[in-house]
Amino acid sequence: MAGERFLQLTDVAEVLNISSSQTYALVRSGELPAIKIGGRGQWRVERTALEDYIQRCYAETKAFVSAHPLGRDEAPED
Repeated sequence: MAGERFLQLTDVAEVLNISSSQTYALVRSGELPAIKIGGRGQWRVERTALEDYIQRCYAETKAFVSAHPLGRDEAPED
């Protein structure tokens, strides 16, 4: 997997530690850019697009945490 420009959805799922169906949903919603190639319509995600997605998730999480600080009396939810 290292060094490959394009990743299969199963590879993306492994990197993100999510299911293949969750990965497919991210692609179909447009949240994670991908291309469909070949006669059988195989989905591929460019490695740089995956890294950009991960960075966006970090930024969104940081903004959420800043907007919703955890008070001293509040316990985190599981």
